[in-house]
Parts: sequence; C-alpha cells; structure tokens
Amino acid sequence: MWEFFARSLEASAIFTFAGLGELINQRSGILNVGIEGVMLFGATLGFMAAQSTNSYLLGFLVGIIVGGLLGLLHGFFSITLGADQVVVGMGIWILGFGLTTYIGNPYTGPLGMERIATIGGLSPFFYLGIVLVVVVWFVLFKTSLGLNIRSVGEDPSVAEVSGINVVKIRYLCVIIGGMFAGLAGAIYALFYNPVWNYNFLMGWGFIALALVFFSMWNPAILLGGSLLFGTLWQLSLNPQLVLPGIMSRYIWRTVPFVITIVVLLLISTKWFRLRWGAAKPEALGTPYTKG
Repeated sequence: MWEFFARSLEASAIFTFAGLGELINQRSGILNVGIEGVMLFGATLGFMAAQSTNSYLLGFLVGIIVGGLLGLLHGFFSITLGADQVVVGMGIWILGFGLTTYIGNPYTGPLGMERIATIGGLSPFFYLGIVLVVVVWFVLFKTSLGLNIRSVGEDPSVAEVSGINVVKIRYLCVIIGGMFAGLAGAIYALFYNPVWNYNFLMGWGFIALALVFFSMWNPAILLGGSLLFGTLWQLSLNPQLVLPGIMSRYIWRTVPFVITIVVLLLISTKWFRLRWGAAKPEALGTPYTKG
C-alpha cells in the first residue's frame, strides 16, 4: 500500500508542474493546448541528455530550456502574429509527437542510471511541487507582478492603458509556462518512468490541461486535482493493490481519461459559465492587438 501511495504522489507531482505552467499561461490570457507536445520534447531531450552525459542535472536543465524555447515559439505565433492559439498548440503537439519519435528512437529502452534518491520515501519533486504551488499562488495574488498578469488576462487593453506592457507580460508567462511543462516531461522520463518509448506520456499533458480548468485557475485547487488524478492514474495501473477483483485493469486504465472528458464537458456547459465564469480569465485565447 505504501508503494501505491508513494507512486501516486510521484504522478501527482508531474501533473502539478505541468498544470502550474499552463495556469500561468492562462492567467495571462494565453491558451496552450499543446502541453503534451512540450512535455514530450522535455522528456525525450532530457532523457537523451541525461543518458549521454550520465548527469541528471543536465537532463533536467535540457528539459527546462527546451520547454522555455517551445513556450517562446508558442508566444511568437500567438502574441506577435496573433494566430489562433488552439491551432498553434495543436501544431506543437503534433510536432512533438512526430519529431520525438524520430530523434528518440535510438535511445529506446531504460535510462540505465541509478534512481534519484527519495526523501522520507517520497519523491523530492512532490515536495518541490508543493513549494512551487505556494510560490505561484503568492506571486499571482499577493504581488504587483501577479496583479499585472491577472489584469492582462482579464482585459489587455485596459492593462495597456494602465501602463502595463501586455506583450512583455504574456511572453514572460508563456516562457515560464513552457519551462514548467518541459520540466514535468523530464521528471516523467528521468524519475517516474525512466524507460524511453515513443509517445510514452500517453495523454498526461491533456490531463494537466483539464486540471487547470478543474482548478478554477487557482494553484491550491490545482494541487488537490493533481493528487486526485495522480491517485487515479496509479489506480489504473495497479487496481489490485487497492480494489482487488473489482473491474478489469483495462477498464481502470480508461478512468483518468473518462473523468478528464467529464470535466471538459462540465466546464463547457452554460451552468458552469454562469456559476463559475468569473474565475476564467476573460481574455483567455483572444489575440491582443494594441490600438
């Protein structure tokens, strides 16, 4: 049972990192549905770097840098060119799926490095995730920078008139958001499941995307959602440890994705928009052109 608990927290840490990155994006008004692609790049290139140099540090740094660069790319198309943010994000996901399959193929197999030590039997990234949740919450709701980010996400034209550089704030957020997603992918490949295979994330980025909406764009609620989905994911892999004999393991494998679909359907309803619409950044997904 302890192993199940520990592995659930390891999975939840990955959802937390990826979700926090997208939450920062969306709070500034930028939607990136290509988290899965960014995580794939961070996971694959981080895996390649770590295996080639026998250094976890370089692997994680590569994941962070690659994620930041992809965030910058998304920002260029979405902020500077004003392209459709959903289309750009899907393009990044498709690129990630195809390109990582090609460049990572020679590295197929286990990482072959000694596993990173746990702290008290738990993933060190779980503790780091909690710290970052507190930091992101504090920055967003207790600092002038956070106020600027939220203002840009609500009404960029008013923010610009108030002296806030909308483009600068949004670029800052997409780069940081990309770095978080790239790190999440690297954690998956170097710690949670250190065996490379094509498309090995299996939809984790899309679950993280749903978690942001589920959280009402609040980091604290996002942490709770990450714990829930981390547990559900681990339950889908090893249901016999907790609920032996109840449903086939193949049915359990669908549960995290079924709940993800339910969440996305729920937030698209009129009831949700009327009841919780105030939580959603008003300018989310809308290109801004300075008047």
